[in-house]
Amino acid sequence: MATVFADQLRSLSDDALGALIQLRPDLVVPVPSDVSALAVRAQSRGSVARCLDALDEFTLAVLDAARVSRAEDTALTSVSAILALAGGADPADVLVAVGRLRARFLLHGPEDAMQVVGAVDEVTSPYPAGLGRPADYLDAQAAALCADKAKLRRTVLAAPPGARAVLDRLAAGPPVGALASGGSVAEPVQWLIDQHILVPVTEAGRAPRPDGELVELPREIGQLLRRDSGPLGELRPHPPTPDGPVRDAKAVDSAGAGQAMEAVRTTETLLEALGAEPATVLKTGGLGVRDLKRLSRAAALDEASTALLLEVAHAAGLLGESDVAGTGRGVTTSRATGSVDEIFLPTGAYDLWRALSIAQRWEALANSWLVMTRQPGLVGQRDDRDRPINALAPDAERAGAPQARREVCAALAGLPTGTAPRADDLLNLLAWQAPRRARGREHAHRDALAGAATLGLTGLGALTSYGRLLQTQDGPAADDPLGAGPGGDLVPGASEAVRALDALLPAPVDHVLVQADLSVVVPGPPEPELAAELDVVAELESAGGASVHRVTPASVRRALDVGYAATDLHDLFRRRSRTPVPQALTYLIDDAARKHGGLRAGSAGSYLRSDDEALVAEVLADKRLTHAALRRLAPTVLVSPLQLARLLGALREAGFAPVAEDAVGAAVLSRPKARRAPTRTPVSLRIGDQGGPPTLTGPLLAGVVEQIRRGDIATRAARRAPVTVRAANGQSVPGLTSVQAHSQAMAVLQQAVRDKARVWVGYVDTHGATLSRLVRPISISAGYLRAEDERTETLHTFALHRVTAAVPEE
Repeated sequence: MATVFADQLRSLSDDALGALIQLRPDLVVPVPSDVSALAVRAQSRGSVARCLDALDEFTLAVLDAARVSRAEDTALTSVSAILALAGGADPADVLVAVGRLRARFLLHGPEDAMQVVGAVDEVTSPYPAGLGRPADYLDAQAAALCADKAKLRRTVLAAPPGARAVLDRLAAGPPVGALASGGSVAEPVQWLIDQHILVPVTEAGRAPRPDGELVELPREIGQLLRRDSGPLGELRPHPPTPDGPVRDAKAVDSAGAGQAMEAVRTTETLLEALGAEPATVLKTGGLGVRDLKRLSRAAALDEASTALLLEVAHAAGLLGESDVAGTGRGVTTSRATGSVDEIFLPTGAYDLWRALSIAQRWEALANSWLVMTRQPGLVGQRDDRDRPINALAPDAERAGAPQARREVCAALAGLPTGTAPRADDLLNLLAWQAPRRARGREHAHRDALAGAATLGLTGLGALTSYGRLLQTQDGPAADDPLGAGPGGDLVPGASEAVRALDALLPAPVDHVLVQADLSVVVPGPPEPELAAELDVVAELESAGGASVHRVTPASVRRALDVGYAATDLHDLFRRRSRTPVPQALTYLIDDAARKHGGLRAGSAGSYLRSDDEALVAEVLADKRLTHAALRRLAPTVLVSPLQLARLLGALREAGFAPVAEDAVGAAVLSRPKARRAPTRTPVSLRIGDQGGPPTLTGPLLAGVVEQIRRGDIATRAARRAPVTVRAANGQSVPGLTSVQAHSQAMAVLQQAVRDKARVWVGYVDTHGATLSRLVRPISISAGYLRAEDERTETLHTFALHRVTAAVPEE
């Protein structure tokens, strides 16, 4: 059988073989050595199961029809037999489904004698189409009843109501039911057994047995009970149409773009909150419930959305774990165990990410969400041991999550533009498109829908235009396999999805509107440089499409602390503001600048000095600084046992504006050091995280087909090699006692050069494999044999010390 199957594959054209590889890409991972190896792999359980997982409900029903219609003696079926069983469907739809099965080689052979690949029966239900086994296999009396059609109908019609309900239930499938424990059998079931309509079988192996613990409905009776719906039950050749409103495409894109911008802003807020106050990694991994609630309040989000954005940021490499507190104090250590505690911090990549445009930042998040093996919807639920699943914890890992997201996005992309289906309708569509794969994935699909809405891939329930583009940019073009052309990964530039989203987002602004109440309105998303300046000189009050900041004495003092001078701040607001700078802001900056640096602090524990003796006396008399234990050393110098950072903080809390100074008395002005975790590689850039074998097209596909063909030719040529050559290559040859000596092989090759005759050459390649090839020697010199393979028109060079045998062609 394997030989016949391999011969059928070998007879395919290169285009047909390439089409099979495209439909079943797992067949070439890794690339098989020849067509025979490809045939073995195509009939294996794993490959057949993966192929069936991608088939729709109707195609699987047609495959069940092929299984049911197989002849008992030959195990063959035909197109006409399949059409007879699928009479409830349009014959054209059935023929298309048969074509899909034949293109994937799940059915192979001529149309009047097709064979189902053996592994199909191993990886699918033993009851095709929900029908039981034939009556003649189960029980002789049941077979006799089924042979008499009229008696069978009368017996079924005479069934009591309870027995008829059991029959209808088993006829719908599966056709097997369990008997009650303890040996007692319900009266309706006993009646059906007595009438030989149900046959007792044993649970072990499903073998017929009078005292079996199961009952099975024979196939013929099941088909009779399905007289209204057909032998295969209800057939749906076409996918169900989701019932949902159709939104305007512009409204969908606008709503999605707003949500995308909000997702980027909220992610930045969460990471900034973690940078200011890192969260400790739990001993079991993940983020604690208290920290999740704290971050939810900081971002004004519900906990589910917060967990989603944190998971996406972690997958994008923006968030990571670190055992360094980042404040210069070293490592955080647990007092109880002495072990090093880890904390969650933004990584170094976060600073680079912030410098990108909003659309590029969104693309990084969306791509990471599509391929990450995390299911954020599980956060807050309980695992098998009734323990809560925390955000960023290992318990939220699900290998099938990327596939579920791709399925949801592909289903939305397949609907008309603007269609906003209900969740239940979309799940029904997914169940039709891939019933084997959708079974048990309902929660993952709902989680994917929620994630797409939160990240802005969908707007108003429909897929956005840039969301569609994001689905189509998952690899290099067919005519550019290296991705080196325009738009490839080796050429930097914005993708189509980024350009489409950029056109929908408001343009970044480089100006602000300063109000008389010292509020600063940013009428749009700020440019990265403006955003960095506002982070220093103002406090954020409200965020959104237009954000509002406020200048306060503390924010001005913070700007002076990091190195701004009063003239710099005046110039900043004069340059950035489109409205006149209020006089109150000018006074605030000048007043803060006058006070700033009036006190100088250093470490002695720490000291405090000022040229203003009255100011020093005021500080010494301030009761709010009693805990600082200040002591006068001179009229202008105070000292404290507190460290410098704590003394500066205490003075600022009391309303003073000190600055630090170094050993020579120069002011030390610096921006607080941002704490960062080690840089992590985003999930979307890791090899092997794309979820399944890649789809081959163009030159890559042609190269794979050519490699298989060449390997097949080499394998067949090796089988035709003379016995002497095969023995020299290490193959077992019965009756051969010795092999040709190396000197004799050289003599044969030299004679072949003179006679220009073809010879079989056995040799060992650079990988240690023993091969044989039929060639025409051209020359022998410098320790090498040069020969031509007329079949492939290729010139080969063999090292003479690797030649094991040489035999003239017979």
